[in-house]
Amino acid sequence: MATIYTSTFTFAWGEVGEEFHALDQRIADAAKSIPGYLGEEAWENASSGLVSNVYYWDSMEALQALMAHPAHIEAKRRQAEWLKGYHVVIAQVQGSYGDGGIAHPLAQRQVRWPS
Repeated sequence: MATIYTSTFTFAWGEVGEEFHALDQRIADAAKSIPGYLGEEAWENASSGLVSNVYYWDSMEALQALMAHPAHIEAKRRQAEWLKGYHVVIAQVQGSYGDGGIAHPLAQRQVRWPS
């Protein structure tokens, strides 16, 4: 499998409105337009109230292109207006596999790991 990266954005909701959702949509559209974007997932932990968005990338340059996008820069600057807190994890994927029973952004890039 080629080197794949993830960027996981975990956050706690604050007071969000139409402006937040519009900016969030601009970021999602920007991500999808970047060559190297492989897909995304979103998860919510009902007990903690935290939300995680996981983006998959085929290169660090693709991930950095989103980070440099004006909509992402604006969201980072304004995050305290809408969120109670956040944390970002950038990781390199070491393996990906499954039985094909669910859709996943890396389903076509599976490797048997551990072998």
